[in-house]
Formats: sequence, C-alpha cells, structure tokens
Amino acid sequence: MTPIRDGGVRPAGVTAQGWAWRHAGRPRPAVQGLNLDIRAGERVLLLGPSGAGKSTLLHALAGVLGDTNDDGGEAGDSDESGSLLIDGQPPRAQRGRAGLMQQDPETQVILSRLGDDVAFGAENLAVPPAEIWTRVHEALDDVGLGHLPLDHPTSALSGGQKQRLALAGILAMRPGIILLDEPTANLDPAGVLEVRDAVGRCLEKTGATLVVVEHRVAVWKDLVDRIVVLQPGASNDGAVLIDGPPDLVLEQAKEMLIRAGVWVPGHVPATRQRGSAAALPPGTAGTGQLLLAAEKLAVSRERPRRRGFKKLPPTPVQTGISAQVRAGEALTVTGPNGSGKSTFALTLAGLLKPVAGAVSATLELSAGAGIDPYKWKAEQLISRIGTVFQEPEHQFVTGRVLDELLFGPRHLGHGEERVDELLERLRLTSLVDANPYTLSGGEKRRLSVATVLAAHPQVLVLDEPTFGQDATTWAELASFLSELLDAGAAVVSVTHDQEFSSVLGGTELAMGTPEMAAS
Repeated sequence: MTPIRDGGVRPAGVTAQGWAWRHAGRPRPAVQGLNLDIRAGERVLLLGPSGAGKSTLLHALAGVLGDTNDDGGEAGDSDESGSLLIDGQPPRAQRGRAGLMQQDPETQVILSRLGDDVAFGAENLAVPPAEIWTRVHEALDDVGLGHLPLDHPTSALSGGQKQRLALAGILAMRPGIILLDEPTANLDPAGVLEVRDAVGRCLEKTGATLVVVEHRVAVWKDLVDRIVVLQPGASNDGAVLIDGPPDLVLEQAKEMLIRAGVWVPGHVPATRQRGSAAALPPGTAGTGQLLLAAEKLAVSRERPRRRGFKKLPPTPVQTGISAQVRAGEALTVTGPNGSGKSTFALTLAGLLKPVAGAVSATLELSAGAGIDPYKWKAEQLISRIGTVFQEPEHQFVTGRVLDELLFGPRHLGHGEERVDELLERLRLTSLVDANPYTLSGGEKRRLSVATVLAAHPQVLVLDEPTFGQDATTWAELASFLSELLDAGAAVVSVTHDQEFSSVLGGTELAMGTPEMAAS
C-alpha cells in the first residue's frame, strides 16, 4: 500500500482498461478504448483537442458521472464499458478519494465565509469537527490564504483567490488524487501563477497524485512528470495518442501535437487577417459608424437596498467608464479578475441597469427602438446586441444543439440559412442531436457563440470567448469573428487572451481594480 505522506494524504493510483463512456443522448462515446496507468504520486498533464473526452475522464475519476441528470438525461441513459479504477476500486465507490476543481471560480464557492467554505467538503465526509478546523487552517496556509480571517467574505475574493479557496476545500478532504479541469481558464495572468504555484506547494507537501487538464502547455509543463494526449472519437489505436515525459513529447511530437490542436509553447496558430481597411492596431481610435456609447458609467450587479424607508443605490464595482462601440471595429476589455469587466459588458449589452452614467444606442443600431438598450424588449435586444455569457450554460434553453441554434431565428422570424454555416465553421455538425449540457467546455463555448450569431445581431458582446478552445478551434473562432468585423459588425470582447486581441485589433479598454479606479 502507498505510504501516507505529510498532511495525512495517501496518494492514489489510476488504472483504465478499455474504458469507454457515452453520454446520454449521444450516438458516439466521449471516450473509447482508454488504456492508461497513473502511478500513485505521479503528476500528469492531460491534453487533446476540444471534445477528446478530457473533462469526461476527470468527472469519471471524481465519481460524478452517471448520476441522475448529470449529463442531460436520466440515470441509466449513459453507457459505460471497460474498467476505470482508483486503487483498484470504482471511483463512485470511494468518493472523497479524488478532489475535482473546475474552470469557473464563481461556481465553486458554496458558502459566504472563507472558513465555512473550506470545511464544507470535509464535513460531508463526516470528518470529526475538531479535526476539520485543524485541516481548514492547514489547507488555507498551504494555498496562501492563511492570512485571511475565517469569517472573511468569499464574495470579496478575486478570481485567483477563489480558485485557491476551491483548492483549499479539496485539500481539507485529504484526497489521494487532485483533478484540475482547466483551473486557470478564466483567470488573469497573475491569478494563473497564483493557482499553479499553490498547486505546486500542495503537491510537494502531500505527494498527492495530480491529473490536470489544460489546453496551454506552458503553464503546467514544469510541474508535471508526464504528458498524455487523448484523441477524440472511436479509434482502433485507442484513446491515447501520445504518452511520455514532457520535454520528450514536446520535442519529438511537436508537429503531431500542433495538428491535434494542442497549444504548443511558442506556436500561435495561423488565422485569417483582417481586411486592411477595417483592421486597426490595438489602441487606435476608431472611425467606423458609432453604434453604442458609454458615458461616465458606474456598474454593479447588486440590487438597490432598503434601510428603513430609505432606498440605497447599489455599490458600484467600477465607475467613470467611457467607451465607444463602432461598426466594423473591435473593442477589447482587459483587466484583472474582480475589476468589473463582465459587469461592464452586461451593462453595455443592455442586460444590467447602470448605477450612474448612461449607455446610449445611436439610430443606426436602435432603428426606432429607443436610445436606452436596457429598456428594449427581449426581441429588440437580441436582434441588435448579442451577448455570450462567461458561463455557456446560462444561455441554453433547449435540450438539443440544433434546436438551440434555431431558437433565435425562429422567434425573430429570421431565415435559418446561417445555421448550417455556423455548425460547420464552429465544428458542431456532428453534435446536432446532442444535449447542450453534455458537450465539452470548449464545445459549449462554441455553441453559445453560434446561438448568438444565428440571430444576426450588429453588436456582439463576448465574455471570455476563447476559453476552453484548443488551438484549432481558437483559430477558427478568431477568423470567423474577423470576417464579421470586416462585414460591418462590432465585437466587444472581455478577455485575458492577448493573441486573440491581436487578431481582432481595434481599441482596448483597460480596467483596473476598484481601488485603482478610485485613486
């Protein structure tokens, strides 16, 4: 038996033999013919194109595949074959042996106070109360949050801090294997390093096994012992395309990795170039037709509060924002996590009411609907300003990919001729009958973009449009959006992706933290 390391952790081993999983309602397996051995204490970076089944494997190891409605159907609708074992036992039989951290920091925060959130998992494993709080303090120290009081509000944490909080909750459970599903996808560069370094410290202390899914290799390459690349779909050769030490894999299989859509360090995929008349260097003032303008905007997601008979306005996360959205031009919104980028984007898109200042639409965009997008009816808004949320699931309304794409055009009375093009360009053709909730993270993102584009809006507001994309689908999406810009659409992107911003060009709105904005 593997010895227990510091922190009471016994590293876990993984064995897969011919393992396959088909999600409910899907004609083909997400993973098929997986043969894989991971030794206890080993650190593995799991790569592969979008849709190769990486997240499916992690969810299986966490023991959460197959629950009722876990993948869009009733329990029993899914198919599993072969074997997948942790220390010789099925993962579902020993939940708590694996700890899973996912992409979105917001969705993993459960409780309002720091200490309670870290304790939650250990409490559900029936750890004795006295031991729980010892574990909580140790875990917070391990991830670099030990300086904060236990009653610190989780809502006041940055994105990187929330991911480290999620990691602390996992560590307090003392799992033998830590599973990370693109844990830095939604983080600013500082947050990426915070999370990676916290993971490294925890592994050095506990010796736990690590399996991390990430499209971009450079962040994790020096922290892992091994790279395993999965290939999508059924294959006579099995699910594993490449397996070996990081430097050897990157040196000997570089071209194969690039063809597979892996983000190889130093390689940026080729994209369509903007038309010379429309392309502007980042930061250049635009000259296209003005469509939307924000003037001295203050933004917040809070609702007005009442104190007795007095109505108090929301506390803004950012103030004094001015920006212009012009036809045929891109506006990129950048800044650290917690600076209010997404809140600003939702306000600009007419989905949140400004705390102060105004968002105004010109006649070219409003076409008689009025100057204030927040007051437009739903059908007026989606046909003029299309919004892609940071979490794709927040905008799905049907149980089938094709129905999702047809929903907007049918309700607006538009033609459906663009749907086939969107399916092909965004690599969704083989998924038309799938439930949107069973898609991979990258596929969900592409579907959320496609559903908005199907309504033919003149302004696109995209929140982290490239997260979860392999290099191939990233290039296709960036190229498609550059075509739309050349055709006269306006694109507003909230993103940490500098390569993506460079492809689209246009102007940049850099937002600092609220403290910086107030100074």
